[in-house]
Amino acid sequence: MAATTTAPRSTLRDPAFQGYMIMRITFVIVPILSGLDKFFNLLVDWPKYLAPWVNDLMPGNAQEFMYVVGAIEIVAGLVVLISPKWGSLLVAAWLAGIVVNLLTLDPPRYYDIAARDFALMLGAIALNRMATARGATTVVEESHQLRAAA
Repeated sequence: MAATTTAPRSTLRDPAFQGYMIMRITFVIVPILSGLDKFFNLLVDWPKYLAPWVNDLMPGNAQEFMYVVGAIEIVAGLVVLISPKWGSLLVAAWLAGIVVNLLTLDPPRYYDIAARDFALMLGAIALNRMATARGATTVVEESHQLRAAA
């Protein structure tokens, strides 16, 4: 006899749903706050983390490039808010680029930060897998699923 399983209900008491929401909220807030800080350099002097070869590819100086980076990070966080399935892939790809930048910036000085960002990239990929398993691709579909489970 084949065993049958039923999908757990998507409620705030469901541990799988709680994990999904923790990851989703994290990948909305962190990119947006990091992106905003690229304009103000309150947490760190962001241009010092830009590899010279990347800076040479872009017009302007490193701080001007950080303004573009900040805008992209803010957009990435908003895309995760609206569509975690696709936004998580955007964040993962962006983090992969950051890892490459850090690995090539004065090796091995920033390898610790590259390792952290690699772990964040894996977390974004995990969020994608959770969002895919949930079947909700947008915030509207997510709210419909929650109402149906209530």
